Amino acid sequence: MGPRFFPSRTVALYMARMFLIRTFSILAGLVLVLQTLDLLGESGRILAHAGNGDAEVWRYLSLRVPEIIAQFLPFSVLLGTIFTLSTLNANSEVIALKASGLSAHQVLAPLLLTALAVAGISFAFNDRVVSRASATLAEWKRVDYGPLPVDRGDRNNVWARTSDDLIHVRAVNGRGDAVRLTDVTIYDRQGGALIAVIRAPSGTRAEDGWRLERATRFEVQSGVQQSLGTIIAARGVGPDQFVLARVDADGLSFMQLYDAIATLKSAGRPTKALEGDLWHKISKPLSSVLMPLLGAVAAFGLARSGRLFMRAVIGMMLGFLYFVADNFALAMGNLNVYPPLLAAWAPFLLFLLIGEVVLVRTEE
Repeated sequence: MGPRFFPSRTVALYMARMFLIRTFSILAGLVLVLQTLDLLGESGRILAHAGNGDAEVWRYLSLRVPEIIAQFLPFSVLLGTIFTLSTLNANSEVIALKASGLSAHQVLAPLLLTALAVAGISFAFNDRVVSRASATLAEWKRVDYGPLPVDRGDRNNVWARTSDDLIHVRAVNGRGDAVRLTDVTIYDRQGGALIAVIRAPSGTRAEDGWRLERATRFEVQSGVQQSLGTIIAARGVGPDQFVLARVDADGLSFMQLYDAIATLKSAGRPTKALEGDLWHKISKPLSSVLMPLLGAVAAFGLARSGRLFMRAVIGMMLGFLYFVADNFALAMGNLNVYPPLLAAWAPFLLFLLIGEVVLVRTEE
């Protein structure tokens, strides 16, 4: 570590070790408490399915814990920063560092570098572990914690829309023009009113629509059902509307989501909300780097002045405000109110400036 920006190697390692121990101790406590509360609400639903027992409860824990870790790691970094800096301040160690000629930024440098390493680990953990756990858990919830079907890349319970008509397909297999539909139901509507229901056990791509075998039509008004045989229906509905009908950003890794967005764009589908989620996969782990800067207000000022507690509270408030602003911006992005880059990065840049202004005006 360069002597011009970092404290000595011994001091930097001492501060980094304190920071990591407090951060991950807080994270472990939060995960334990929150997972216990979550399990109280979900265990009844898990055990309600016939044949489920302790093994399924433990399986739920293994899938839910990664999500909780990813959600609360930045918050744990914030609290770890505040507790670390408050301890150093209370023991006059910050005063000793500043008396040796170090600036406020140099005092925080070991924590910032450690937080950057934590952000890298967090991104890799989210990309490799959390995305898979979230996708599996979401699919398990859809079957009410019953046996999961073998994953062969198929899509289940897919909805599509053409004009006023709604189309429901129980299973979609394959890609492109080789897509095969199983248990197709078309709700024929006019002006929002249901006119008829068309059902077929299977459907394949044909011309600009779908060939339905052994189709039947039920007239809602007359109550008469008639056999249609083989028909061409759902004209104008492309295979991508079934294959990409449901893209869960939380259940995809960064590159998987990037590829899904590219496919949707080529099909002329809107992708603004998904683009915001894509960039948020980077900005969310990187928010750990902000936490030492926002919690730095607890490091400076005389501990004996009696304001150390208030400084710690101010640091927590700045961190909480960041999480609120981040969730608000992401929600605005999902509603297409904010552009994707603004939704993902605006809170990060805003609070980076706020943290720098507070630090410079009070300590530099």
